[in-house]
Amino acid sequence: MGIKRALVSVSDKKGIVDFCRELSALGVEIISTGGTKSLLAKEGVPVIGISDVTGFPEILDGRVKTLHPAVHSGLLAIRDSAEHQQQMKDLGLGYIDLVVVNLYPFQETIAKPDVTYEDAIENIDIGGPTMLRSAAKNHAFVTVVVDSGDYGTVIEQIREQGDTTLDTRKQLAAKVFRHTGAYDALIADYLSNVTGEPLPERFTVTYEKIQDLRYGENPHQKAAFYRKPLAPSGTLTTAEQLHGKELSYNNINDANAALQIVKEFDEPAVVAVKHMNPCGVGVGESILEAYEKAYSADPTSIFGGIVAANRIIDSDTAKLLSEIFLEIILAPGFTEEALDILTKKKNIRLLQMGEFGSSRERKSSFVVTSIDGGMVVQESDVHALDEADLKVVTDRQPTPEELKQLLFGWKVVKHVKSNAIVLAADNMTVGVGAGQMNRVGAAKIAIEQAGEKAKGAVLASDAFFPMGDTLELAAKAGITAVIQPGGSIKDEESIKVANEYGIAMVFTGVRHFKH
Repeated sequence: MGIKRALVSVSDKKGIVDFCRELSALGVEIISTGGTKSLLAKEGVPVIGISDVTGFPEILDGRVKTLHPAVHSGLLAIRDSAEHQQQMKDLGLGYIDLVVVNLYPFQETIAKPDVTYEDAIENIDIGGPTMLRSAAKNHAFVTVVVDSGDYGTVIEQIREQGDTTLDTRKQLAAKVFRHTGAYDALIADYLSNVTGEPLPERFTVTYEKIQDLRYGENPHQKAAFYRKPLAPSGTLTTAEQLHGKELSYNNINDANAALQIVKEFDEPAVVAVKHMNPCGVGVGESILEAYEKAYSADPTSIFGGIVAANRIIDSDTAKLLSEIFLEIILAPGFTEEALDILTKKKNIRLLQMGEFGSSRERKSSFVVTSIDGGMVVQESDVHALDEADLKVVTDRQPTPEELKQLLFGWKVVKHVKSNAIVLAADNMTVGVGAGQMNRVGAAKIAIEQAGEKAKGAVLASDAFFPMGDTLELAAKAGITAVIQPGGSIKDEESIKVANEYGIAMVFTGVRHFKH
């Protein structure tokens, strides 16, 4: 049959003039609308207005122009159906063999900080998705293009054989339905947020591929990295990689874990992560001091790990970082001297994040976890604890220094896999017990790791103590203060043990399970 007639209507006009010029040179008649038609005519490309096809003017400020039987019959007619052929002939309607459409920029519109609701609604495309869906449904006969990256393939095939192949049309149709599905999902999400329905009866999300990954968690698993539309700055999906190999699936997960922890702190902080758990966290007067603390927290586990900082990496810090093998360093930025030092290491990945903003400005988003046959969705845990929220439940009050370390430990334990125990002293972690099946087991690991540093340290627990055995263990190790949610039916048992050993204990009333 061949491609003899094309309908072109695009918001993003990248490459469209050259593409249509090629089509015209190949004998394809071009129909167009509005701004696209004006541009093509201005550039000397032969073009027919949509009103000349429909016999009806564009009306309602352009809201209605292609929603017409003369358009959609030309797209949906089954070309090898004698009945359809006769109807088209009787009504004097022509076929449309190629549709080139991209949609009103809804995503770009709602990304504007001052966007009004009215502007958002006006940028919901109606005619475009309708044409795309009609053409994609009839891909047995019609070629449909929504991505300018496909112009070259389409032109090449028309030049060689007068038409596109069926396999190409199937691929292009699939891309169209992905595109319109994502477009509708973004609109649904926007309106659901406007109407205050964050967890509606149908949860539709859309993501854009950043890159294919070599493999997933293990070499036999396929994987890719996707970005949510309108992803905020200071996230991995908007980071700029300055140096090093491509990120791996495990790199991305570990880096994200490190990033979430370091965002808890407004003072200079450094976090080292292995397998999505912190092995060292430090806070200091400078980013150099913070790194020295994070490193000394666990000099063994940091090897081959991920390091996140919330300040620009300077040359002094870079020198220390360069002394060990690290997979990734992520930070708001790097000085030129720091980059000169770190880029001498061929494989290290350096990610420039931009500014993180205040820890108090963190906004909750939704965390989606896949399960067999579905998913569960929850708000992200961005709860920030105020000192005023604490309830001292023991005879002894924590000292100002103990209170400072308790709040530090609480920020860290929130991000450790449950059951989780963190020991802290001198603005750094000294022991981390992660992912244990019982709380006393997590405490044993943290205390063993801390060794002599446990004496005088404080302990943070992500959930309550089901009995007093963890407090007994902590007391014997020299722990002086404890922070935990409280809420166990055996809280009194833990309080009694704490009082017996002179431990100060505070309840937060908030649990931080992490699975």
